[in-house]
Amino acid sequence: MVKNPYADIPENMSQTEAAADFVQSVKFADLPEQVTRIGTRCILDGLGLLVAGSDERCVQILAEQVRMQGGRREALLLGWGKTKVPAALAARVLGTAGHAHDWDDSQVSKDPKHVYGLLTHPTTAPLAAALAASQLLGQIPGRDFLLAFLAGFEVECKISEWMLPEHYMRGFHSTGTVGTLGAFAAVAKLMNLEANQIRNGFGMAASMASGIRVNFGTMTKPLHVGRAAENGVTAALLAARGFTADQNALDGPWGFFAVQGGGVDTKKLDQGFGFPWSIVEPGVSIKPYPCGVLTHPSMDLMLKMVTENDIKPEQIESITLFAGSNILNPIRYPIASNHLQAKFSLPAGLAMIILCRRAGKYEFSDSFVQSLAMQDMQRKIKTIHDSEMEKHGFDRMRSKITIRLKDGRDIFGQTDKPYRGGPENPLTDDELVDKVCSCCQGILDSSRQQQLIECSWNIQDLEDARTLAECIQPEKKKTKKQDIHHARIRSPKAF
Repeated sequence: MVKNPYADIPENMSQTEAAADFVQSVKFADLPEQVTRIGTRCILDGLGLLVAGSDERCVQILAEQVRMQGGRREALLLGWGKTKVPAALAARVLGTAGHAHDWDDSQVSKDPKHVYGLLTHPTTAPLAAALAASQLLGQIPGRDFLLAFLAGFEVECKISEWMLPEHYMRGFHSTGTVGTLGAFAAVAKLMNLEANQIRNGFGMAASMASGIRVNFGTMTKPLHVGRAAENGVTAALLAARGFTADQNALDGPWGFFAVQGGGVDTKKLDQGFGFPWSIVEPGVSIKPYPCGVLTHPSMDLMLKMVTENDIKPEQIESITLFAGSNILNPIRYPIASNHLQAKFSLPAGLAMIILCRRAGKYEFSDSFVQSLAMQDMQRKIKTIHDSEMEKHGFDRMRSKITIRLKDGRDIFGQTDKPYRGGPENPLTDDELVDKVCSCCQGILDSSRQQQLIECSWNIQDLEDARTLAECIQPEKKKTKKQDIHHARIRSPKAF
């Protein structure tokens, strides 16, 4: 039996101490090849999504605010060319951009008590925080950057897995809350903080962790992840200066696990960090569609049904989707009126597939979602809770679809295989590259896209991780309208 190199801890060691010990002690030589391979794919995917997010209005608003706020020139402000701002503020914008399309990867769990798909998006917060911090710290080799990212990824996933499902079910957004701890862990590793400093940082991060699900379908949902990245950077910088917090802030009756999660599954704690690495087992899902992962199997099923039966939109009388509460409760918008709501709407996702036989960045835009064709098609689709399907449990994302055609025929379909993008049916490298290129379309030209892709695949050989931040930076093209907007905000009359 292979021994866990991170599980040699005294029985009385707290989980905060164990997490700090892991972050401080893990080395690149400890990383299995499969871990670095999947981690590289996650970074490539994440960088593409940062580029895509830079074009979103919520990110532009944040960037405009940060630019006006000013401060030390430490890290590039996404979407503003060579403009630099304080690293923590840069991380806020980066983290929000990475989650703006809800296209970032999803943590996988095989625990039947966890409702599938309701854990964390593990890449965005540690990646955004590490990108910002690496620019502040100076030249960081690509191998060190990859190690720090993977340390943050692992801490975020393990804590999310160990906490009871009550955390998410009570309304916390795990990517905002647990993502704060992952972001801090990544920056702490980059900064080579000592164990005592890391424990203080976890204490600060635990108090800063926030995000509630009521804001799903609004600009504030991706802001949760932006704040996670920002707070992770802030906690690490303060810890390095000697700022203190409770040394065991994850543990005990007033700790993070108890207060936000209702406790932990104590049987899992002996597993420890990094054995196995969560990125490999149970794995991570890299999304094919920019919306909640709970919609993906149904969207793929719809794509199969309309293509195999050559169904045209004008032939459809009505559509009924049957699913359990694990899907229908969080995917809550019966009719999406904008692109943010569409990310949490089964009728919207299915309508896109019916109308276009795809669902990407263009389809998830306000102009498309608000089109007459989309609004009409959504109204032909209803969702029904299926109690029999729910009895099978929440270990998989199950659904059934019935398409009623105008000629009276019914076409039936059911999700019956591992969903595309998940560990059992992952996107190929070529499919991943295609996704990244679609993220960058209209923002980076082809040569810049190629640079981003090559730097990501060859991250272990990069001499300076700051190259990654430069690869995703579009040239800022200010418009007259934006200049007027800034002038109005600066004017006291605006208030």
